[in-house]
Amino acid sequence: MEAFNYLVRARGEHPPAPLELTGAAQAERAAAFHAGLPGYAPTPLVSLPGLARKLGVAQVWVKDESERFGLNAFKALGGSYAMARCLADRLGRPLEELGYAGLCAPEAREKLGRLTFVTATDGNHGRGVAWSARMLGHRAVVYMPRGSAQERLENIRAQGAQAEITEYNYDDTVRLASRQAQEHGWTLVQDTAWPGYEEIPAHIMQGYTTLAREIAAQLEGERPTHLFLQAGVGSFAGAVLGYFAGLWGEERPVTAVVEPDKADCHYRSALADDGKLRFVTGDMDSMMAGLCCGEPCTISWEILNAYADAFLSVGDFYSAAGMRLLGRPEPGDRRIVSGESGAVGAGVLAGIMQEERLDGLRRALGLDECARVLLISTEGDTDRENYRRVLGL
Repeated sequence: MEAFNYLVRARGEHPPAPLELTGAAQAERAAAFHAGLPGYAPTPLVSLPGLARKLGVAQVWVKDESERFGLNAFKALGGSYAMARCLADRLGRPLEELGYAGLCAPEAREKLGRLTFVTATDGNHGRGVAWSARMLGHRAVVYMPRGSAQERLENIRAQGAQAEITEYNYDDTVRLASRQAQEHGWTLVQDTAWPGYEEIPAHIMQGYTTLAREIAAQLEGERPTHLFLQAGVGSFAGAVLGYFAGLWGEERPVTAVVEPDKADCHYRSALADDGKLRFVTGDMDSMMAGLCCGEPCTISWEILNAYADAFLSVGDFYSAAGMRLLGRPEPGDRRIVSGESGAVGAGVLAGIMQEERLDGLRRALGLDECARVLLISTEGDTDRENYRRVLGL
């Protein structure tokens, strides 16, 4: 039987965490910068009434990030904003004053020279960093863990970055990127934090709040009752949940954090509940490559630990099921091309609503015919060969 482990918490079980990092003021700053980037447009928030009827809920919305900047994933929101904040600091001027145009102006480029930004990635973050460096006139070096898809490597190289697949797992690849930054004087743009490395990851999380801010506007006054957020290092999940917790307070959606069972560091940390983070080591061979991270981001964990209502650890079956649900829509619904990491929320929702063994979880989360569920498809078919295989195309 496919893995599906879960932990449900009572709301208020853990003390609240500060939300200034992902609050409305910071989100507005990030959104203002993104609005000045070439090709910026809010990605669609798609209503799927056919899927809602199939699953026995009132509403399903899916935020489709496959259309973000033509990069097939949301990650450039974080990388571009963090990089821009770094450049503005070097210029000694506020980013709000400079904007994208100011960072690319001849006088700024002359003062900055050509900088090198380095990162580790399972694919989407590195592609976003490479794109951001190219757009801002700088250089990117990207390291990928063993087992990374060749297509994802080539997509990064197509943005002008120097990129290679290493012999290490994800977390050891992060350590490699950090060492290279120190040795060569490069700037590490990593979407996870650890003691002593927090400022750039914080800016990346703030960049992700643009996505949440768009959703709030697109809902036009409606409010979801439930939210499923996939987590790798957790920066995306923490940013989105932090924004909504600040916006809606106790009326925020019941939120479940979803991870691959092969890389479920948040689930293990929540289960232990002793204030110490739990790491997953070794090979993390889930097909949800973008979520195969064994060490939680310290600053996002504070938000998730305080405000998430459930932590779910699931097998690849649920990712594949979600890909098929969104890629083969119900009559009248819009087709959404969602990759392995993007579709797992849909697959998990279907499992909870349809599997008898998950009746207890369904009741604990209050998922019923009145539920209005928000899902975020964080990527499209970034590994097209696997996508076609899963959908039988």
